[in-house]
Amino acid sequence: MAKLLMIQGTCSNAGKSIIVAGLCRIFLEKGYKVAPFKAQNMALNSFVTHDNLEMGRAQVTQAYACNKLPDVRMNPILLKPNSDLGSQVIVMGKPIGSMNFKSYNKQKSKLQSIVKDAFDSLSGENDIIILEGAGSPAEINLKENDIVNMNMAKLVNAPVVIAGDIDRGGVFASFIGTLELFDEKEKALTKGFIINKFRGDLSLLNPGIDILKKRTGKEVFGTIPFIHDLKLPEEDSVEYKKNIKKNTYNNCKDINIALIDLPHISNFTDFDPFYHDEDVNLYTAVEPNEIKDADIIIIPGTKNVIGDLKYLKQKGFEKILKECAKKSKYIIGICGGYQMLGRYIYDPYLIEGEVKKQEGFNLLKITTVLEKEKYLHQVNAVCLGNNIKLIGYEIHHGKTEGNEKNYIINEKNENIGCINGNIWGTYMHGIFDNNYFRINLINEVRKSKKLNPISFKESYSIDNEFNKLANIMKKNLNMEKIYKIMDL
Repeated sequence: MAKLLMIQGTCSNAGKSIIVAGLCRIFLEKGYKVAPFKAQNMALNSFVTHDNLEMGRAQVTQAYACNKLPDVRMNPILLKPNSDLGSQVIVMGKPIGSMNFKSYNKQKSKLQSIVKDAFDSLSGENDIIILEGAGSPAEINLKENDIVNMNMAKLVNAPVVIAGDIDRGGVFASFIGTLELFDEKEKALTKGFIINKFRGDLSLLNPGIDILKKRTGKEVFGTIPFIHDLKLPEEDSVEYKKNIKKNTYNNCKDINIALIDLPHISNFTDFDPFYHDEDVNLYTAVEPNEIKDADIIIIPGTKNVIGDLKYLKQKGFEKILKECAKKSKYIIGICGGYQMLGRYIYDPYLIEGEVKKQEGFNLLKITTVLEKEKYLHQVNAVCLGNNIKLIGYEIHHGKTEGNEKNYIINEKNENIGCINGNIWGTYMHGIFDNNYFRINLINEVRKSKKLNPISFKESYSIDNEFNKLANIMKKNLNMEKIYKIMDL
């Protein structure tokens, strides 16, 4: 049976996912077979595995830190909010329907059995499992039906370390308050704390650490500094918008890309590669006038395409988008954004609500019909405009047809995108991870602005980022004490 360690947090976005990724890389470097595990993840950012199953992107990143292929056993339950009251529930990579909180809770006993089976299977293949909690383990109104925090720790007898984000303040009160709300078994499983995202003089923490030890009797395993320029995906909580980069138009950059903000934006990591291109400024556009001067305008994916399309129309984006189209600005739609660019979206089965037909922006001659079955597929494709080969994945409900020129063709010779001049869209997530494709797009814009083209270069290595993270954590955590609580 694998040795275990569980990282929980005092709150959402305390840095649990990144800490787990760093620990996974540390144990991999020591020669262990290691895997991540998060029983239940709530996120709008997901990925399709090699066997066409859907899981949260945080565990995908952690799998890569372990030098493993992503596996749905690492994230057996994924909740994708599609309204303020409900979520699509994905179990072992397949959607089983949309549920509100009460309906979901009725499924918990059945789901806990599925979670345990997934954990046991993964544990049998690895030396170490690093588990991750969700949100706060001290939400007393939710603890009874918890399957991801302390009840999971109890189920597998995992030692727990609680991470706190000192950058947002109140970390010592959060640590002490969390323990105060634990029962005796939970307190016994909790071995100590990690202070995360610290800026400043470490000696200033000593009085607080001393009081924390006296009040709780628990270890502080170390303090991780605020890591600048760590090029790993954001922790994929639905609260990511609090941390999304709010850049604005930048006259000093050659290329400005506006990412239109959506209430139910999904797969926001599709656009991370642009953050690593030095001559590109990627910024979030909340209001219509914020896209006017952009060179490229992107409408991202969404978990509620009809609702978010209506939102954009009400905000006044349609008029500005059409003005930008007339000025030959690049307008790109990804997945749900692609569907929005068409003439109509039909929802005959009311998958997204009570609206059966919604007019799109009418910038592409395409029509989408939402279907009951979700399309989950890894893609090998070719961009017909320049014959660049692409890899990515599709996650969507619906089929799109139209009269535009084929632009991206998958291995089945199916059209998964189309183009009309500078307006194009695709179902393909991860398309900008394809460096040659992304640089070609940037150079097309540079050419239109009479700028010299840039040459292709590898601007990003996720392995280098994992190694950087692991080195920082080894330097700032007492790993010997962590090994001891894991019985290594």
